[in-house]
Amino acid sequence: MTVTRSILLFLLAAVAEIGGAWLIWQGVREHRGWVWMGAGVVALGLYGFVATLQPDASFGRILAAYGGVFVAGSLLWGMVADGFRPDRWDVAGALVCLVGVALIMYAPRPS
Repeated sequence: MTVTRSILLFLLAAVAEIGGAWLIWQGVREHRGWVWMGAGVVALGLYGFVATLQPDASFGRILAAYGGVFVAGSLLWGMVADGFRPDRWDVAGALVCLVGVALIMYAPRPS
């Protein structure tokens, strides 16, 4: 159950951080205004909170692993929100990152 909870928290964190950054991007680059940027700032703050809910107590480990989730999630977000089409190298890189996440977070360690 701990691994499932951790994965769900990583997914929620990805939506909050990537969504927040995307909202700010929309507000600035697409001229959608302060409301979009403000919503982005709130979402980014939510990301910071969600990261603290991970069962592992190591800040460095959580943020390092989340980096891999961010890479894969960003490519996915771009596909859904902006019509981005990743090439095989994008996909391969994202898969390498997700393997890194699994190693960092879920490899067996002595207690």
